[in-house]
Amino acid sequence: MKKVVQMFVGALLVAFILIYITAHIDSLQGYSSADIITIYNWGDYLDPDLIAAFEEETGLKVIYQTFESNEAMMTKLAHKGSTFDVVIPSDYAINRMKEEGLLIPLDHSLLPNLEYIDPRFLDLPFDEGNKYSAPYFWGTLGIVYNPELLGGRHFESWHDLWDESLENEIILVDSAREIIGLGLNALGYSLNETNIDRLMEAQGKLKELVPNVKAIVGDELKVLLVNEEAAVGVVWSGDAAGIIEENPRLDYVIPMEGTNVWFDNIVIPRTATNVLGAHQFIDFILDPENAAVNTDYVGYSTPNVGALEFLDEVGEDERFYPGPEITDKLELYENLGKSMLAVYNELFLEFKMFR
Repeated sequence: MKKVVQMFVGALLVAFILIYITAHIDSLQGYSSADIITIYNWGDYLDPDLIAAFEEETGLKVIYQTFESNEAMMTKLAHKGSTFDVVIPSDYAINRMKEEGLLIPLDHSLLPNLEYIDPRFLDLPFDEGNKYSAPYFWGTLGIVYNPELLGGRHFESWHDLWDESLENEIILVDSAREIIGLGLNALGYSLNETNIDRLMEAQGKLKELVPNVKAIVGDELKVLLVNEEAAVGVVWSGDAAGIIEENPRLDYVIPMEGTNVWFDNIVIPRTATNVLGAHQFIDFILDPENAAVNTDYVGYSTPNVGALEFLDEVGEDERFYPGPEITDKLELYENLGKSMLAVYNELFLEFKMFR
């Protein structure tokens, strides 16, 4: 027992020493928690030049880390050891984070640049009154395709994907909610369906699509489509914009049955150690000129109407900036809970294994 106590005391002493050394190094570099902010974001989702500009403008030091999914991000935030000041989650994740007490309210008096956000993208169901979040980017899920590889053919509907002439021509994004949702939309069901029979029906519909599916991939999807190794892809609109910029022979369409309209917003987690600095960063990103720079870099649609003035004619492209007559008919993902999300993931895995 005495040996166990000695080992415990020794480990505790080492931990305190490491904490002291880290704090000492930070102090030698001129940094403390008051002048550092830690940002947790999707990969390649913020122009690095803006980080440098923010540091120069404010004197704050930015530590930047990335995540690959909302679920991975929320798992990390739930651990008491995480100390992120700014996080960029998706809409349904924000709803869940609120429920789990992972967020602190925003002080709108510190965010004057919120006035530049299109009212269409404020006060949405996942965060009414924008109490916890500020809009960052938005977009849709749709079909990108190469008319020249398809004999001049164009797409209007999800059902077009099932055409026998498209054998081994379609690439799908590797994401359960999106692909199961595609099947649901094709059957006229909601993207937030929880009826098991309808979900199984959607999976069955997807299995009929298998002969046309060339691959289910992640970021490689963009390269495959740009290089014309496949004629059709189911992708997010921002990726489609980047693909078309590199290969103008392609086009993008929002299917007539409807699809997902998504929003990524900026939030401050409850573990934040520099709340004031977090507000400074959020307002910096909401500045129209900065938002325009970031939009040019990332390629997704900005909710910042002030930024559109700095983006030439990009905001006039209805493929990526559809008007309310279209967006009002699209669906936000709802927070379906862990158990139902597991059902979606299982159905998607079975679909992939079926291939």
